[in-house]
Amino acid sequence: MNLLESIDKTNLPRHIAIIMDGNGRWAKQQGFLRVFGHENGTNSVREIIKTCTKLDIEFLTLYTFSSENWNRPKLEVKALMKILISSLKKELTTMQENNIKLAAIGNIDKLPESAQKQLKESIEQTKNNTGLTLTLALSYGSREELINAVKVISDKVKNNIISIDTIDDSIINEHLYTQNLPDVDLLIRTSGEHRISNFLLWQIAYSELYFTDVLWPDFKAQHLYEAIISYQKRERRFGKTSEQIK
Repeated sequence: MNLLESIDKTNLPRHIAIIMDGNGRWAKQQGFLRVFGHENGTNSVREIIKTCTKLDIEFLTLYTFSSENWNRPKLEVKALMKILISSLKKELTTMQENNIKLAAIGNIDKLPESAQKQLKESIEQTKNNTGLTLTLALSYGSREELINAVKVISDKVKNNIISIDTIDDSIINEHLYTQNLPDVDLLIRTSGEHRISNFLLWQIAYSELYFTDVLWPDFKAQHLYEAIISYQKRERRFGKTSEQIK
């Protein structure tokens, strides 16, 4: 069965976010070190980006490295940063050829200087592209993001820049890392885990959640199609009744 033909092109999620989980377990199953799983995970990243471009998805956000991931063994963190830099260099031409705009969210200043430099260079060179916006969540933690937003907004209230009575969803959104992104429509997590892991907690308030047992290095186009088909079968009511949205 051709799953692509089953997708309704008029009802695609505008913004897909993915928690790419299971690299370490995948490597262990193969009898290799965890870093081998991370390296193979980049193949899935490449395929999913290509598939989203093919489907004309507007926004794709990947949970690439969480704020908690700094607690992993130093050798693994070092390897992850090395993979990040090499991937950014390797994929720059592909991003340009496919009109992909790169962005990043998180505490970027915490990344090694070499990673920051390559990331900024890739973002700068793709900033005028108008196709898929690919956002990498790096050194990202949603609670930290919200705490930072509260601090900045509080300071603005204190200095009479913002009135406390005007604080609403839009004010919060303007102070998040994701201020230039729409809310997430479809959140996917691989590897069989059923948790959010401090990822885009504000932005997924009305997202459809999709969990799969497939480990990230094995996650391919057909699995993304399955997630989108599941999304399209759901009724998104945003607090309303079925009758109100018909």
